Amino acid sequence: MTEDVKEIFRTRGSSGGSGGAPPAPAALAAKVRTLAPSMTRSMQRVAEAVASDPAGCAALTVTGLAELTGTSEATVVRTARLLGYPGYRDLRLALAGLAAQQQSGRAPAITTDIAVDDPIADVVAKLAYDEQQTLADTAAGLDTAQLGAAVGALAGARRTDVYGIGASGLVAQDLTQKLLRIGLIAHAHSDPHLAVTNAVQLRAGDVAIAITHSGSTGDVIEPLRVAFERGATTVAITGRPNSSVTQYADHVLTTSTSRESELRPAAMSSRTSQLLVVDCLFVGVAQRTYEAAAPALAASYEALAHRHRSSPR
Repeated sequence: MTEDVKEIFRTRGSSGGSGGAPPAPAALAAKVRTLAPSMTRSMQRVAEAVASDPAGCAALTVTGLAELTGTSEATVVRTARLLGYPGYRDLRLALAGLAAQQQSGRAPAITTDIAVDDPIADVVAKLAYDEQQTLADTAAGLDTAQLGAAVGALAGARRTDVYGIGASGLVAQDLTQKLLRIGLIAHAHSDPHLAVTNAVQLRAGDVAIAITHSGSTGDVIEPLRVAFERGATTVAITGRPNSSVTQYADHVLTTSTSRESELRPAAMSSRTSQLLVVDCLFVGVAQRTYEAAAPALAASYEALAHRHRSSPR
């Protein structure tokens, strides 16, 4: 790893992600759900405590919260910073705001684990709730400054390559299909060898996007690294904002997921949140390039219209 890359990673890691303003109170629970899986167990205890009882924790000093969770003051401060707050005081203010919102009538979170013997109606209701929560969490935690910068890069790109494996590969295909319909040059790569050989051809003015929930998928990280080193603008869409893939990302867009269970693997909810981010990117690009995008989209609709008309009997 080059020293420049290491410095980028250190800077991102010390700021809790994008380096913007601390998350609003409404986004706190979403940040906990997104980041908890990548925390140490002691930090998870702190995060779970503040998410489950924001009012109670807002009343505690840093020492009190450390004693409540069986951790140290340093762990509490590190957790606050990982969640995006400069210090514990800022986290307490957010907790107080979140408690006030909950007391104003917001429904508490419900458990939506799906059991093997659940009636299908319950399965539908639980999945629908999970999908809604995942989308709300992703929207609350999405850094709009990072999103805007990624949109700007895409709108002016000579070409865009998108990397994804498995469920993330389907999302990559969805994004490239959308970009193609508004007249932009885009390619989705799920074959890791083809991804790298294409990344070698990228340069300044091009964009490379890596989609990986874990942020540690080597077959996605490698082509993004090559694109980064070739001078392309790089974007990571990931559920782990401090993961390996972000070392090579100019812009990081964080997604959220519901808790994984036996009948609901992480790939299901990660795909939902990734598709929301992809749609935000596409609409933003279409807005920036409207004069060219609108006629291109109309032309693609017209080209396919005959395939949707009922054939005469």
